[in-house]
Amino acid sequence: MTAPVAITTGEPAGIGPEIALAAAVAARVPTVLLGDRQLLEQAASTVGIGWPLPPWVGIEHCAVQAPVIAGRLDACNARYVLRMLDAAIDGCLRGQYRAMATAPVHKGVINDSGVPFTGHTEYLAERTGAPHVVMLLVGGGMRVALATTHLPLAKVAGAITIEALSATLEVMQRDLRGRFGLARPRIGVAGLNPHAGEGGHLGREEIEVIAPALAAARARGIDVEGPLPADTLFVPTVLSRFDAVLAMFHDQGLPVLKHASFGQGVNVTLGLPIVRTSVDHGTALDLAGKGSADAGSMKAALALAGELASQAGTAQPARR
Repeated sequence: MTAPVAITTGEPAGIGPEIALAAAVAARVPTVLLGDRQLLEQAASTVGIGWPLPPWVGIEHCAVQAPVIAGRLDACNARYVLRMLDAAIDGCLRGQYRAMATAPVHKGVINDSGVPFTGHTEYLAERTGAPHVVMLLVGGGMRVALATTHLPLAKVAGAITIEALSATLEVMQRDLRGRFGLARPRIGVAGLNPHAGEGGHLGREEIEVIAPALAAARARGIDVEGPLPADTLFVPTVLSRFDAVLAMFHDQGLPVLKHASFGQGVNVTLGLPIVRTSVDHGTALDLAGKGSADAGSMKAALALAGELASQAGTAQPARR
């Protein structure tokens, strides 16, 4: 029997419980929702889903620490959110779950509770002992990875090193082959500066850091091209040459992808020993409890989690 996909239901005061329920019920494949049973029953009533849930949807109960009011954050429930993540991670590591899909959490309220928390990606890396992870967004016909993730813009250039880029490209190569089934993935890499540095006149990171990292990657057999000006890399005729793109920072690559696919995009963490996907949006506190939240991204995340978990060892020729 195929192991189910675990869905963590996220910030309890946000739309996570509602969209997780909607995705699990619609998928009609084995899933397990991690969250407070009473909270999930209330969310089911909100979105018009019958209770008890269909037989393909299980629940792993995690009790909230404080009463939940839709749209109102409470730091007392921050550790509840982390307990759900821990249960899903541990379940994936021991084979109880074949993958995990995560509903959105609120980083601010977790930090307010006294727990330093940068995001799902970093938390998963630490908990699984992954030496280097990469955030990849999938949607709108694109796969966009990030060389740096949740950093202030002033710190981005210093975080882009030959060593870090080399590790990122290695992870992309391995998981695009092993998870996405691309036999020889083609990766386009953006420059950091406008016009990819304009030959050094607008910055030297392309010359001193990015180009050497790409040359080393090519020597290791990675099909990589760049550094390319980011303002033309996403032009369809250029983008069609690649199976994935590596952007240098969060707001260089993600606005393009989210413009093309918001509400249907999926966040994938590469480099983990487990499969993890997530939604491409936040907790939407203003929509919580109203039954009107769009579950499209959660449904896409659940579907992709199952596909990636089944993909290993079935590499296909690269897209032409």
